[in-house]
Amino acid sequence: MMTSSPIALLAAALAALLPLSAQAQNAPIVPPPVAATQTPPAQDGGLVVDVVGGTSAPLGIAVPVMPTSAVVNTPAGPTDKLGRDLAQIVTNDLKNSGLFKPIASNALKGVAFPEVTAPSFEYWGGAGAQTLVQGFVRANDDGTLTVGCYLYDVFARSELTRQGFVVSPGDWRRAGHKCADMVYTRLTGEGPYFDSRIIYVSETGPKAKRFKRLAIMDQDGANHRFLTNGQSTVLTPRFSPDQKSIVYMSYLNDRPAIYVYDVATAQQRLLVNNPNLTFAPRFSPDGRWIVFSMAVAGNTDVYRVQTSGGSPQRLTNAPGIDTGGSYSPDGTRIAFESDRSGSQQIYVMNADGSNQQRISFGGGRYATPVWSPRGDLIAFTRISGDFRIGVMSPSGGGERLLTNSWQDEGPSWSPNGRVLTFFRSHRGGAGNADLWSVDLTGVNERKIPTPLDGSDPAWGPLRP
Repeated sequence: MMTSSPIALLAAALAALLPLSAQAQNAPIVPPPVAATQTPPAQDGGLVVDVVGGTSAPLGIAVPVMPTSAVVNTPAGPTDKLGRDLAQIVTNDLKNSGLFKPIASNALKGVAFPEVTAPSFEYWGGAGAQTLVQGFVRANDDGTLTVGCYLYDVFARSELTRQGFVVSPGDWRRAGHKCADMVYTRLTGEGPYFDSRIIYVSETGPKAKRFKRLAIMDQDGANHRFLTNGQSTVLTPRFSPDQKSIVYMSYLNDRPAIYVYDVATAQQRLLVNNPNLTFAPRFSPDGRWIVFSMAVAGNTDVYRVQTSGGSPQRLTNAPGIDTGGSYSPDGTRIAFESDRSGSQQIYVMNADGSNQQRISFGGGRYATPVWSPRGDLIAFTRISGDFRIGVMSPSGGGERLLTNSWQDEGPSWSPNGRVLTFFRSHRGGAGNADLWSVDLTGVNERKIPTPLDGSDPAWGPLRP
């Protein structure tokens, strides 16, 4: 990492801010009023966050408490407390990426409201900050909140970018994630991923009688809630591209089959109405299709069916077990696993089932392939004594293992294709498992907090 200034980007800045909710909109974020947009990236080089080596030399950053123009009680709490909590969300997101080293909050001075747009660069430089995030919280007359977010280069004494968010009180945490996404994207050139959610299978009870419920939460573990009651076991949940639906396997009425869950209505419907075992579903990138596996007469193949239902189309036709289909981001190809060669391996085919080719040739078995949203990698579980998470190119080259534990499996990509979530089982007979994440360096690994045990995580797209 270089240490000159100003800070440069590796890619263009984000487009204009999308609404945070049905009530959200782009907003002025100062005094004085300006459009809630980002300034263009610097073009003359300078300090850059190295997304490959950044975990060994994270960038020093300060995120002081966000002041308020007036302390007002809101349904989300008083605005001065929201300012503290929002700064902590931004701090945690950036720290968890492994690329930033936030200065401890108790070592930071308070920021008065007028200072938000006029930082004390000499102080922040002396405190060890290379970059600075300042913001504010304001209660609006219509019941919404305005959250401003500014990023500064301390060495160059310049503003790099700004964004503003008008949110309902129930969406206040999202403003913090959006602010962190702005900082992360501006300084790394990578896409955003903090304003996203994870669905997973929440587990409790003894190994022989585990209760498995569908659960959803923010990517940092906040806003956790259960979607099913545990009366029927659920497995392998996956978001639709528009996040309005979740497809998963359920043992409802003791019949293992695939269901589609409507997030808004909490209603579920059977996807394929036949007596055969159906499992391992996943949406196509355009949301029109669901690829899944079905066991017929002792043979298991990959099928696809329209999301609305109908007659399944068979895509594979080989002896043995073909399962785990995952679409490429452009929807033209599908990765899947098959034991047709004698052991579990990864194959790639066209979306219509043609041109099936094996791509995994390392030691051991390969399972749970999932295509990166950037299209450049396929993540997998490698089974060779232990279970480890790895990645390879869609042609099978450049294989790398990212974890080194006893039993890590079931990877799922963050929206920007830089981080993977997975679940890690504990040694022993209890059957306990936790959710974890790891980035593409394999160095920045962290446990994702959940109230109970967790498995089968699926990282959703950025929220609209």
